[in-house]
Amino acid sequence: MAKSAFDTLRALAIASQALGFILIITLETVMGDAARPWQGWTLAAMVAAALWIALVRLYRRNRERKARLRGLGDDD
Repeated sequence: MAKSAFDTLRALAIASQALGFILIITLETVMGDAARPWQGWTLAAMVAAALWIALVRLYRRNRERKARLRGLGDDD
């Protein structure tokens, strides 16, 4: 099976981080110093999204590796 050139998880990671940084800058611009707690929550959400994406990537990589190993074992 050929691997697709487009990586959905990578695109999701880039989009979520870009959106988070835009939101942090927008909050600072609109609210000034009152934006600090909201910026913290935004940063926490960005970290949570990055961790979730990393876990999904790890799960998919391990599942593909096990399928490859299972396929190699059937050839014997």
